[in-house]
Amino acid sequence: MGQKVNPIGNRLGIVRGWDSNWFGGKNYGDKLVEDTKIRKYLNARLAKASISKIIIERTLKLITITINTARPGIIIGKGGQEVDKLKEELKKITDKEVQINIFEIKRPEMDAVIVANNIARQIEGRIAYRRAIKMAIASTMRMGAEGIKIQISGRLNGAEMARSEMYKEGRTPLHTLRADIDYCQAEALTTYGLIGIKVWICKGEVYGKRDLTPNAGMKDSRGPKGKGGFNRRKKK
Repeated sequence: MGQKVNPIGNRLGIVRGWDSNWFGGKNYGDKLVEDTKIRKYLNARLAKASISKIIIERTLKLITITINTARPGIIIGKGGQEVDKLKEELKKITDKEVQINIFEIKRPEMDAVIVANNIARQIEGRIAYRRAIKMAIASTMRMGAEGIKIQISGRLNGAEMARSEMYKEGRTPLHTLRADIDYCQAEALTTYGLIGIKVWICKGEVYGKRDLTPNAGMKDSRGPKGKGGFNRRKKK
């Protein structure tokens, strides 16, 4: 069963929280489409900022967007100008008041989304896929992960027939629901077709109750009354 189910969806409510926190009511479909638009826009607009995930929380008139990124400086900009621009652009998309929080990822090597996208960019840049994968595995294990598994599929090295290869180190127990497993699927667009990359990272096992919404109730990233430095929250 562990091989057929997305490890993140399988652990929702156990060791993982939801990326969208709101009550839909009668307008559930509209809010869902709006969330998709926001995520699509931010991922395209901030493609170079190493975004891991975007958490959206809603109240009646306010949308709080928490961006988890390894490079907060790119999003913040000089004196916070980029965040203000981003707020105005998102207001036009949603027609609601928007608040943006920036959450800094201190160990990007332990984040499956960032690892998978890095491998994809390297393959697009014509680096040998085996070398890119082995470097990613080594740096993740060095940062203290319990295990990592990477699968790559497609016309590897431009071969006529597509194939899949898998590289593993350590342990990734997909059936163990208390195991905190991060997962991502990325694509590399090469001259000889799309290459798919899947990454599983096991960060250890979670015992006891875990806070599933660690970013809830965060202050505005501009600080009190929009002044002062940015409130960059750091991932533990």
